[in-house]
Amino acid sequence: MFKDLDPLLHSQLRLMIMSVLIANQETTFNDLKEISKATSGNLSIQIKKLHEVQYIEVEKGYKENYPHTSIKITEKGIKAFEQYINDLQSYLKP
Repeated sequence: MFKDLDPLLHSQLRLMIMSVLIANQETTFNDLKEISKATSGNLSIQIKKLHEVQYIEVEKGYKENYPHTSIKITEKGIKAFEQYINDLQSYLKP
């Protein structure tokens, strides 16, 4: 029987955000924007959705007088991502 995949992670852009964070633990909004080629608005919406379920932490501030947004994966986010990968792998097993 196939397991339901986490709908929050099953979105291409949110999965990309989480994949980057799994690899790096932390990144910036600008780095995610460059990697994803997403618009600022769309990226902001997807980050907000992940933040609302506590998969990520978002810290806004300034760096050298410019707005700076730092994004970190949480322990809950790591577990959700690992579960998503395990569930996805179950689709490949006979």
